[in-house]
Amino acid sequence: MQSDGRQALELLARLGYGARGVTYCLVGGLALLAAIGIGGQTGGSRSALLILLERPFGWILLGIVAFGLAAFALWRVVEAITDADGYGRSAKGLATRAGHLVSGVTYGGLGFSMMLAALGRGTARQAEDQGARDWTAWLLQQPFGQWLVGAVGLIVIGAGLAFAWKAWKGDVCKRLSVPHDARDWVRHVGRFGYAARALTFGLIGGFLIAAAIASRSSEVKGLGGALQALRGEPYGWVLLGLTAAGLAAFGVFGLVQARYRHIDPPDLDAARRAVEDIAR
Repeated sequence: MQSDGRQALELLARLGYGARGVTYCLVGGLALLAAIGIGGQTGGSRSALLILLERPFGWILLGIVAFGLAAFALWRVVEAITDADGYGRSAKGLATRAGHLVSGVTYGGLGFSMMLAALGRGTARQAEDQGARDWTAWLLQQPFGQWLVGAVGLIVIGAGLAFAWKAWKGDVCKRLSVPHDARDWVRHVGRFGYAARALTFGLIGGFLIAAAIASRSSEVKGLGGALQALRGEPYGWVLLGLTAAGLAAFGVFGLVQARYRHIDPPDLDAARRAVEDIAR
């Protein structure tokens, strides 16, 4: 039987997957509406979540999602440090765990800014991609800054290629205990979602490389900028519509993960010791 701490950590992880799922459902749904010309917006996670504030009791809804994103950030960090999913210490395993650690930091920042917005602190209403541009500008000022930004761009593109492989050949249901009669549609939805993420990561990585070449942080764009770039292409509404539907599908897949993913949280004392070992 799991200890109370492990049960609490599993609950936080499931809440986190659900919050990430809701976020992608909002991003994809709004972009899909924009693609077919009936409203919506081609924005990223931040602007999509802020839409909740326009609904009755929206600050409560946003606060719940913000807490869920913070929970997801915590799970990602614990998962990466303790290797809760058993990726191991191979090059591939360490790369995956490092990616989860970065994901934890990213979602932690998003969750914190959304909590401020829910509490009525206006700091969350900055430009969609301003955070990415700020750290890119800082990185460009460092020695070999252009090379560093270019390397980050290549890493993001590499993550996109990994998502593309998962969409094409990967077993997206590997860690899910879904009912047998639902397994096929969950697999299709998951693969469609990963394909959309592959495309957007590829575009974001490309923007980073362009920023490195031009040595201008203004070239950097996040998810919202990637969606807007698709909209500007020939037949852009088709590209945007397919990508938006894929992102919404990934959101649905996240909700499935929240319910059916196999989660084996570590003992919290073991997690604490692992963090202390790294800090030494």
